[in-house]
Amino acid sequence: MNDKPAPSRAALEGEIGILARRRIEAGIIKPIFEEMVATIGEEQAKAILDTAIRKAAIKAGSDFAAKTPGGTNLRTFQELQDLWTQDDALVIDVVKATDTEFHYTVKRCRYAETYREMGLGEIGHLLSCNRDGVFCTGYDPRIKLSRTKTLMQGDDCCNFEYRLEE
Repeated sequence: MNDKPAPSRAALEGEIGILARRRIEAGIIKPIFEEMVATIGEEQAKAILDTAIRKAAIKAGSDFAAKTPGGTNLRTFQELQDLWTQDDALVIDVVKATDTEFHYTVKRCRYAETYREMGLGEIGHLLSCNRDGVFCTGYDPRIKLSRTKTLMQGDDCCNFEYRLEE
């Protein structure tokens, strides 16, 4: 059992919800992505976007880790979920929340809905879903994600299973 404290509310203060952040980012990314597709083709444009978004997610994880008093663990990671669910962005059922496992099912994803509304449904998984596991690389590389389904790609739910590996 890890007794490190959860991040203080001060560490989360001033942070806008992730849904609002993703909408702003997508509005900026859309015309850039469209121009890349026109210039270098869809496959290469998606590959570049994928790489850039993954690097940004690792950096974001690292930035949050730096603001976490006492260090990171799976409990401090769970505290961050408020940012992802803010503004009713996700409807989730938590299945397990312990010091070593955090499992939940997403039944509604407004991220997917937002990207579809913006005409970006085809790359929504690149803009959001591929961030989920690599965010942990920056936040706490001991946290690993296993997921086999996403609403973004047409499944009936998203099944998140985070584990803390010592």
